[in-house]
Amino acid sequence: MGRAMLASGTGPADPAGAVTLFLCGDVMMGRGIDQVLPQPLDPTLHESYLRSALGYVALAERAHGPIPRPAAPGYVWGDALAELARVRPAARIVNLETAVTTSDDAWPGKGIHYRMHPHNLACLTAAGVDCCVLANNHVLDFGYGGLAETLATLHAARIATAGAGADQAAAESPAIIALPGGRRLLVFAYGLASSGVPPDWAATRTGAGVAWLAGLAAHDADGVARQVAAQRRDGDLVVASLHWGGNWDYTIGAAERRFAQRLIEEAGVDLVHGHSSHHVKGIEVHRGKLIIYGCGDFLNDYEGIGGYEAFRGDLSLMYFPTLAAGSGRLLALALTATQLRRFQVRLADPAGADALEAVLDREGRALGTRVERTAPARFLLRWRAAGR
Repeated sequence: MGRAMLASGTGPADPAGAVTLFLCGDVMMGRGIDQVLPQPLDPTLHESYLRSALGYVALAERAHGPIPRPAAPGYVWGDALAELARVRPAARIVNLETAVTTSDDAWPGKGIHYRMHPHNLACLTAAGVDCCVLANNHVLDFGYGGLAETLATLHAARIATAGAGADQAAAESPAIIALPGGRRLLVFAYGLASSGVPPDWAATRTGAGVAWLAGLAAHDADGVARQVAAQRRDGDLVVASLHWGGNWDYTIGAAERRFAQRLIEEAGVDLVHGHSSHHVKGIEVHRGKLIIYGCGDFLNDYEGIGGYEAFRGDLSLMYFPTLAAGSGRLLALALTATQLRRFQVRLADPAGADALEAVLDREGRALGTRVERTAPARFLLRWRAAGR
């Protein structure tokens, strides 16, 4: 097996041994966001829409006002920093959908490429990120050299990675985060073809790439189960992070739902962390375990771009699940509603929080979940117990 990445969680466990985590959706630090950070890369793009990343800065500023340049490392996290300080999760996990590299080797034939300068990595450490999931459709945007630099830069900053590596064994090995009390959190990550991860990005026995799943068949779940069984010890908590599904669609297909449930029933997974959809999707609790089908984009440079306003891609959530030690059973899921403005995460305004509440209740109805408002921009998940 490849070398598992080890990191220490940034917060304490909850009373009685329960553990609270922080998860969010796609974190895109490239293009326009990289341009406002202290050490921007050459803004040249290989897109049909815009030829310079500075164009995305201009669009955002036209929509919502000036963005500081250079922005401080913690600027992009905005109100999220106070929420993280308030909750103090034991581990912080994001899907980093950006190569961290100075490579100019843009993947040929790909319409969009994301990269950030390695010197801007302080924008991740400012939020105390423990683990970056890399099994997505942008981590190889600047080739295998770009992937190698991404891994080396994150590891040098003591940020664990999951879902990509120098070979298949490394890509399929989990990030291992030490939790209080001597326990461990294992984060496995997989990119699926349905989210646009090219099959030729799959890591091989001798070649670098991502942990890639061709589909959602039983044998795909069996493969995950074997990998979990090879790494899991008694008392470990296990997260399976999946970059899957198309964009701009609330639908959760029967195959997706069965696959997520099978990971819990047969693979020993305690929490399924789904992302890629650009907007939040429904939440399920299956056999006492949490399934997040789509987290939405947490950070991106889409402000001012029209076309999908009905999905409210500017809105997202901070997910704070509390899991029972040992069993991994979901004890509570606290949610903080967020909104992107001027490349910064802010607490959602009243209209934004209302919109998220409506989506979560509507999409959760068939999944047996709803939310309860506990503060202007905060919710608690409520779910039906099995058999009700």
